[in-house]
Amino acid sequence: MKRVVAVFAAVMFASVALPAASMAADAYPSKPITAIVPMAAGGSSDLLARAIEKFWPKYSKQPLVVVNKPGGGGVVGTEGVVRSKPDGYTLYLGYGSGHDVVMPSLQKMPYDPLKDLVPVSRVSIHSVVIVTSAKSQFNSIKDIVAWSKKEGKPVTTAVSVKAGAVDLALTAFGKAAGVNIVTVPFSGGAESTTALAGGHLMIGGGHPSEIIPHIKAGRFKALAVALPQRDPTLPNVPTLRELGYDVATWGSIKGVAAPAGTPKEVVKYIDDNIKKICNDPEFLKLMASINQPVMYLGSDDFGKFMKQATADYAKLIKDLNITID
Repeated sequence: MKRVVAVFAAVMFASVALPAASMAADAYPSKPITAIVPMAAGGSSDLLARAIEKFWPKYSKQPLVVVNKPGGGGVVGTEGVVRSKPDGYTLYLGYGSGHDVVMPSLQKMPYDPLKDLVPVSRVSIHSVVIVTSAKSQFNSIKDIVAWSKKEGKPVTTAVSVKAGAVDLALTAFGKAAGVNIVTVPFSGGAESTTALAGGHLMIGGGHPSEIIPHIKAGRFKALAVALPQRDPTLPNVPTLRELGYDVATWGSIKGVAAPAGTPKEVVKYIDDNIKKICNDPEFLKLMASINQPVMYLGSDDFGKFMKQATADYAKLIKDLNITID
């Protein structure tokens, strides 16, 4: 009789415990989610994050709170996400930037961007646009190359962060053109474009969302884009390849990642919401207004893409013998 009672009690406990566990899993998110942007406010990653933050409450019962943590070319904020608890309450917004796909091929990292982070969703890809101040004497890339070779002087260049996608594209351009490019890194796209607009450097690079407002305001002249094809946001601006310099990059990938070990059901919840946001007509309209194309990929496909992009950048770095001192 005692054995029967014990078995009955165990069955009753299991029947209660299983729904409770299921309810616990379904409870995510039970509090606000923090999305870390490891770049300064005002840059392309920040603009994207703010757009997602705005639409997130439409599809989730808890808000997404964007926090900027710039420093170390994006490494400081990203490492904070890597070291955080993998429970879905700390995310990385901007995954796929230069310090994720470029820097690992140039220097030792305090973490592995492919192993220590889980790709959740890809949202966009931003090209690298090369510009100069509207006050500059240069009106084309060829003008700059000719001046540097004639004067025997380096071309000073504003870049958002050291070893990022913009830095790599401009360094690669210098190698291909046979001129000395001296890149001056800042803590984000907003700061680098401000410095260039002030005439402190000769040329600079940035993504369309950072650059186009300055072009429209008459502060910048667009010279080239570092894509295999022309950027639809700047259809009249030639590619570097069109101009005779064999340089083309992925630009900067912008996605969402979580710390390795984040439960699959949590990753799926976040990815499902990002997909809904990316299909939202109002979100698409907002993204178009800030010159950022929506190019969604789900978690599995984004993971494959990140591996390919990292390999492509590694090959470009090796082919051009680019090093970071």
